[in-house]
Amino acid sequence: MSAFTAKELSHHKGRLVARLAELDSRLHGIEDELMSHQSRDWEDLATERENDEVLTSLGDEGKQELRAILAALKRLGEGEYGFCVTCGTRISDERLEVLPATPFCRDCAP
Repeated sequence: MSAFTAKELSHHKGRLVARLAELDSRLHGIEDELMSHQSRDWEDLATERENDEVLTSLGDEGKQELRAILAALKRLGEGEYGFCVTCGTRISDERLEVLPATPFCRDCAP
């Protein structure tokens, strides 16, 4: 496989930036929801805390994906996007379509 064309890089960058905006919006929504609970009823408060645990977990996953996207955008800017950080081979187009922020080829993926 060879290096990416400008059109391919633009396509991948567009997908990464769009997902970054989507995640940013979602994370702000989660943060707002976590800060909005004011219930004085113990039952409602218990339910809210359970929901908060789920929201916190979703927020943590979102932050992890956000970091992966930022790292992918950095690699793109440095001309290293789409190449496995472990073995250096080009990551397949099919894999990048499914996982645009992945730093690993199929063989090196954990």
